[in-house]
Amino acid sequence: MTHLLGSLFLLGIGGGLLAVAWRGHREGELRAGSNFARVYRPNRQDDPLAFHFFLLLYFCSGMALAVWGLLALVGMAPPLKLR
Repeated sequence: MTHLLGSLFLLGIGGGLLAVAWRGHREGELRAGSNFARVYRPNRQDDPLAFHFFLLLYFCSGMALAVWGLLALVGMAPPLKLR
Protein backbone atom coordinates (compact mmCIF):
# COMPACT_ATOMS: atom_id res chain seq x y z
CA MET A 1 0.00 0.00 0.00
CA THR A 2 2.79 2.47 0.81
CA HIS A 3 4.38 1.63 -2.54
CA LEU A 4 1.25 2.80 -4.37
CA LEU A 5 0.84 5.89 -2.17
CA GLY A 6 4.47 6.90 -2.67
CA SER A 7 4.15 6.56 -6.43
CA LEU A 8 0.92 8.56 -6.50
CA PHE A 9 2.50 11.24 -4.30
CA LEU A 10 5.46 11.58 -6.69
CA LEU A 11 3.15 11.70 -9.69
CA GLY A 12 0.98 14.34 -8.03
CA ILE A 13 3.85 16.61 -7.05
CA GLY A 14 5.50 16.17 -10.46
CA GLY A 15 2.24 16.94 -12.25
CA GLY A 16 1.71 20.00 -10.07
CA LEU A 17 5.15 21.35 -10.90
CA LEU A 18 4.56 20.73 -14.60
CA ALA A 19 1.24 22.58 -14.34
CA VAL A 20 2.99 25.55 -12.72
CA ALA A 21 5.62 25.54 -15.49
CA TRP A 22 2.94 25.35 -18.20
CA ARG A 23 0.94 28.17 -16.66
CA GLY A 24 4.06 30.32 -16.32
CA HIS A 25 5.03 29.67 -19.92
CA ARG A 26 1.54 30.55 -21.13
CA GLU A 27 1.13 33.70 -19.00
CA GLY A 28 4.74 34.88 -19.08
CA GLU A 29 5.07 35.15 -15.29
CA LEU A 30 6.15 32.70 -12.56
CA ARG A 31 5.98 32.71 -8.78
CA ALA A 32 9.53 32.16 -7.61
CA GLY A 33 9.60 32.84 -3.89
CA SER A 34 9.03 35.71 -1.52
CA ASN A 35 10.89 38.64 -0.07
CA PHE A 36 9.17 38.80 3.36
CA ALA A 37 6.49 41.32 2.35
CA ARG A 38 5.85 40.51 -1.31
CA VAL A 39 6.06 37.66 -3.77
CA TYR A 40 8.90 37.59 -6.32
CA ARG A 41 7.42 37.10 -9.80
CA PRO A 42 9.92 37.23 -12.65
CA ASN A 43 8.26 37.79 -15.99
CA ARG A 44 9.35 37.36 -19.57
CA GLN A 45 9.61 41.08 -20.36
CA ASP A 46 11.33 42.55 -17.28
CA ASP A 47 13.65 39.72 -16.20
CA PRO A 48 13.96 37.09 -18.95
CA LEU A 49 17.01 35.35 -17.46
CA ALA A 50 15.35 34.69 -14.09
CA PHE A 51 12.07 33.77 -15.81
CA HIS A 52 13.71 31.15 -18.02
CA PHE A 53 15.82 29.83 -15.12
CA PHE A 54 12.79 29.22 -12.92
CA LEU A 55 10.77 27.86 -15.85
CA LEU A 56 13.52 25.34 -16.56
CA LEU A 57 13.81 24.52 -12.85
CA TYR A 58 10.07 23.83 -12.52
CA PHE A 59 9.96 21.82 -15.75
CA CYS A 60 12.99 19.63 -14.99
CA SER A 61 11.99 18.93 -11.40
CA GLY A 62 8.42 18.15 -12.42
CA MET A 63 9.57 15.77 -15.14
CA ALA A 64 12.05 14.07 -12.80
CA LEU A 65 9.40 13.48 -10.11
CA ALA A 66 6.78 12.32 -12.61
CA VAL A 67 9.17 9.87 -14.27
CA TRP A 68 10.33 8.57 -10.88
CA GLY A 69 6.70 8.09 -9.86
CA LEU A 70 5.89 6.18 -13.06
CA LEU A 71 8.99 4.01 -12.77
CA ALA A 72 8.27 3.30 -9.11
CA LEU A 73 4.70 2.40 -10.00
CA VAL A 74 5.84 -0.30 -12.44
CA GLY A 75 8.66 -1.50 -10.16
CA MET A 76 11.67 -0.24 -12.13
CA ALA A 77 12.77 2.35 -9.55
CA PRO A 78 12.99 2.30 -5.75
CA PRO A 79 9.77 3.53 -4.14
CA LEU A 80 9.56 6.62 -2.01
CA LYS A 81 10.22 5.68 1.62
CA LEU A 82 7.27 6.85 3.65
CA ARG A 83 7.35 6.48 7.42
